Amino acid sequence: MISEKRASTLHGVLLIVLFSCSAFYIAEIPFVQSLSFSPLIVGIILGMLYANSLRNQLPETWVPGIKLCTKQILRTGIVLYGFRLTFQQVLEIGLPAVVIDAIVIFVTIALGVVAGRVLKMDEKTALMTSTGSAICGAAAVLGAEPVVKCAPYKTAIAVSTVVIFGTISMFLYPIMYRTGLLGLDPQAMAIYTGSTLHEVAHVVGAGNAMDATGALHLADQATITKMIRVMMLAPVLLIMSYIIARVRRHRHTDVTSDGKSKISVPWFAFGFILVIGINSLLQECSFIPADTLQSGLDAITTLDNFLLTMAMTALGAETSIDKFKQAGAKPFVLAFILYVWLLGGGYLMARYLAPALA
Repeated sequence: MISEKRASTLHGVLLIVLFSCSAFYIAEIPFVQSLSFSPLIVGIILGMLYANSLRNQLPETWVPGIKLCTKQILRTGIVLYGFRLTFQQVLEIGLPAVVIDAIVIFVTIALGVVAGRVLKMDEKTALMTSTGSAICGAAAVLGAEPVVKCAPYKTAIAVSTVVIFGTISMFLYPIMYRTGLLGLDPQAMAIYTGSTLHEVAHVVGAGNAMDATGALHLADQATITKMIRVMMLAPVLLIMSYIIARVRRHRHTDVTSDGKSKISVPWFAFGFILVIGINSLLQECSFIPADTLQSGLDAITTLDNFLLTMAMTALGAETSIDKFKQAGAKPFVLAFILYVWLLGGGYLMARYLAPALA
């Protein structure tokens, strides 16, 4: 009996692996690359296509395998994501990027929670949407999912808002910069781009469009600013976990028999920080050849991309059109409100606060 359950679970995992392989292949198509759609985004689209077509034709016994990808594999992917970051990056870009990133994250999440209440939205959907806009798009939504503990379709909706507004920004920012509409120098524009765009891929795409030759170092500084923002994911998840536990205790939900709230400690967040520390130390190791180290990190990054793509695909597989209809337009209205704040508030900080902190 146990072996049959394991076999069914394996079938579900293999299904997601198949879709994930397809996502990597599709992401290499020139048109898809021009949109800066990573395999993660392609994966969730494939998963949603599956959810709204073949899902009812396959055995329900495969579902545990799909859910495994949305939990254990997801958390492993978030931990390995730390190999893309180093503490040295924080020192390289300086105080302005750190402070502005912190303000952007705090205000975006706080504004999202308040606006969600005004719109009478589901609290978990509002929090997930706000987290995605505040930190690093899909990766932040995936990281927050185990802490918020929301339904997979709510996670998919949050990711959808990130894809829409992040893609718009990726094309809009270079236009505003080239026309001189913003009046920002290259460093200020880099901070503005890195602290307000949703996905890492969006920052890279916009940065390269504004500084194709790399002569201005705009693309590099924008990416580093974005990576500092990504690095803040771990402390945000820890704080979020504590606040959610306090709220549940106040509402007398999710408590133990002695009346204490259950604090959902996101242990993977500690793993995320630990991996960043390990990667920072590795960058300083002189006894490891640079080529060998880079090859190893590239291999880990490729594996991590695949694991995260599996998680995204699995979340998409749990998302049907009916669930989008159930959520309505409110998540996208909320995402638009946050987008206006990121455009306006981020610009003001990049223009006036960044020079003051430099």
